Amino acid sequence: MEITHYVGIKFSNSGKAYFFGTDIADLKMGQKVVAESVRGLQLGEVATPVFPISAYNSSLELKPLSRIATEDDLLLHEANQKRAQRALKDTIVEIEKLGLQMNPIDAEFALDGSKVTITYVAEERVDFRELLKVLASKFRCRIELRQVGPRDKAKMIGGIGLCGLPLCCKRFSTDVESVSINRAKNQMLSLNIPKLSGHCGKLICCLLYEDDAYTDLKKDFPPIGALYERDDGKIWKVTSYNVFSRHVKMSCEADYEFVPLDVALKMKRVDKNR
Repeated sequence: MEITHYVGIKFSNSGKAYFFGTDIADLKMGQKVVAESVRGLQLGEVATPVFPISAYNSSLELKPLSRIATEDDLLLHEANQKRAQRALKDTIVEIEKLGLQMNPIDAEFALDGSKVTITYVAEERVDFRELLKVLASKFRCRIELRQVGPRDKAKMIGGIGLCGLPLCCKRFSTDVESVSINRAKNQMLSLNIPKLSGHCGKLICCLLYEDDAYTDLKKDFPPIGALYERDDGKIWKVTSYNVFSRHVKMSCEADYEFVPLDVALKMKRVDKNR
C-alpha cells in the first residue's frame, strides 16, 4: 500500500487520536476501521479529517491503516467485548486466590484474539509471574498486564465531576497532566485538599484550565499585603481580591471592605516599614 494520506484514529479505551497512514482519501469521521496498535489488531473510529501525507511533520513513523471495518469485524469486536468481561472476572478470581495486591479494572482482546491486555491499579510493583502462568492456561493467548495510575483509572472508568458534568479526562482531555498545589494558591482557593480532589484522589484537572487567566488578570492588582492610606488617615491592608469582579478586599483592624480596583489603585501606597 502506498501511503498518500494520514488520519487520526481513536480506540475504545483512549480519548486520544493516533495517526495512521492510508491510501483511502474519502474516510468519514466516525467510520469504523481496523488498525494495528500496541495492543494488537483493534477496531477503531476515524476521529479527524483525512490529511495529505505532505502535511505530516512528525518524526514518528506512520503505521498503515489495515482496512475499513467489515460486518464480520464488528461482530467479532462485539464477541470480544463479552469475552473480555469474562476474562476480567476470571482474573479477579485468580488474583484473590494468589493474594496479590492489585486491582484489575479492564480487559481488552485484540480483534483477532491473539492477545489480551489487562489493565490494573496497584500501590506498588507486583510480582505477577505466577498469575501470568495461570491466565495463560485459561485464555490461550498472549497476555499483557498493564499497570496504570489513579488518574488513568479515572480516565478509563469515567464518572461525574464536582461540576455535575462527566469527567473532563473521559470526555475530551487527551493527556493527563500533573496538577500542583501552586495552581490552587495562584487562584486563591481555600487549600481544602478533599474538596479540591477529583475521583482519582489527585487535585482536580480543572485547576489547569483557568490558571493562565488568573496569572494574567492578577497583573493589574496590587500584591497581597500591600498597605494603602485612606483619606481618613487610616492604613488599610490588601488581604485578597476577586479578579473577575475586579474588587480588592482591604482590612483595617477588625473592619474590612471590598473596594473597586480602580478606586484602590488611586489610594496612597504606604511603605510596610513605616
